[in-house]
Amino acid sequence: MRYLIIGLGIYGSNLAIDLTKMGHEVIGADSNPSIVESIKDNISTAYIIDSTDEMSLSALPLKNVDLVIVAIGENFGASIRTVALLKKLGVPHIYARAIDKLHESILESFDIERIIAPEQRAAADLVNDMGIGAHTESMRIDADHYVLKFPVPEFFVGVGYESLDLENDYGLKLITVSRKISHRNIIGIDRGRYQVIGDLSGESVLDGDILTCLGSEAAYKSLFRHINP
Repeated sequence: MRYLIIGLGIYGSNLAIDLTKMGHEVIGADSNPSIVESIKDNISTAYIIDSTDEMSLSALPLKNVDLVIVAIGENFGASIRTVALLKKLGVPHIYARAIDKLHESILESFDIERIIAPEQRAAADLVNDMGIGAHTESMRIDADHYVLKFPVPEFFVGVGYESLDLENDYGLKLITVSRKISHRNIIGIDRGRYQVIGDLSGESVLDGDILTCLGSEAAYKSLFRHINP
């Protein structure tokens, strides 16, 4: 895949280098010439630009990448303006870093694909998620096993949870099921939040439920190869 990372501080640089090591093509951009100089030999291309300037931002290959990641963390205003300009320029897939709850709430109003909270998960975890699915969250347990959290596949919608046997069928142990409920954030936007279903007896698998499972990356991929041949 081809990524554009805007903001090459400690977090953005580590993410860019890790993705490059995985074999992805990474384009970086930052307003600090010394930062760009220090990373340019470790990624595909690096630009010195002010991402808060629409003309400068539009000069980047926005239409030729799979995902744009706004990794700016220190400059709250620059992060928000960069995301706003990317939306204005019609960029479809945007991840953005949030440094606190207020920042996160404002980013939510742009309806971007994903908000990254480095304080809650490391760059390495995000890289792992990109390897096994953009909408999957994971926590490594050992060299091969993870706790995986992912949206319920359409294949299972309508099936009763009592008859869902992921462990025997795919090697994934179901830990919890979460379902979306209405919830307003601190600036009044209803984004919804997920609540764990305590008793699954009599419950059916619903579109939008979130499954949390324990298993290997191979088991996860085996599941999705089976239901999406």
